[in-house]
Amino acid sequence: MTTKIYVGNLPYSVTDATLKSNFGEFGTVVSARVMMDRDTGQSKGFGFVEMKSAEDAEAAIKGLNGLSVEGRSIIVNLARPREDRAPGAASEASAGFRASKRQDVGYGNGGFGGGRY
Repeated sequence: MTTKIYVGNLPYSVTDATLKSNFGEFGTVVSARVMMDRDTGQSKGFGFVEMKSAEDAEAAIKGLNGLSVEGRSIIVNLARPREDRAPGAASEASAGFRASKRQDVGYGNGGFGGGRY
């Protein structure tokens, strides 16, 4: 069974190949991927590495966590499972702040147009 590792605070110059070769020193790497911004095509500064065994993953975490790479101290730990979301359903965090949920915003209630303030 494979073990997935989260790698954070990566320099933007790190590529999939670099990640794979660095983690390859600790065991067999099944996959290595730096997450990219879909609009700009630039690195988001984090990625995931999948190691063949849990022992290889633990060795990589112990060996690489806190290591300075191009002046940045990288974070290496076990990846948490992705949270499931219902398709099309927006959580309050992703829906953003809506003034319509506030009682003190609007004309005559404070906010724009004066009011209680």
